[in-house]
Amino acid sequence: MEKLKARWDIEHNWEIIVILIVFSVTGSTASYIGKPILRYLSITTENFGTFGYWVIRILLLFVMYQFMLVFFGWLFGQHKFFWNFEKKMLRRIGLKRFVD
Repeated sequence: MEKLKARWDIEHNWEIIVILIVFSVTGSTASYIGKPILRYLSITTENFGTFGYWVIRILLLFVMYQFMLVFFGWLFGQHKFFWNFEKKMLRRIGLKRFVD
């Protein structure tokens, strides 16, 4: 636990639990609302084929996940951790200019 606390720059064990809850709530929520959004946008396997549908769904879920992660992090009182996490992720995927 101490290594994880040092790596994530947090002080208390309960913060680890909150962070893990935020990750799980965000993933579940993104997956849950993804299908209705695709249906609303008329993105189906009939329109785009199986491969196209899944590529679009994964991209949509990825983008939604990023926004919701910061939102749920803020909601659970861990905005600083998740905002730093997002900046790090954006830098890694080549979107550094949007962060700095």
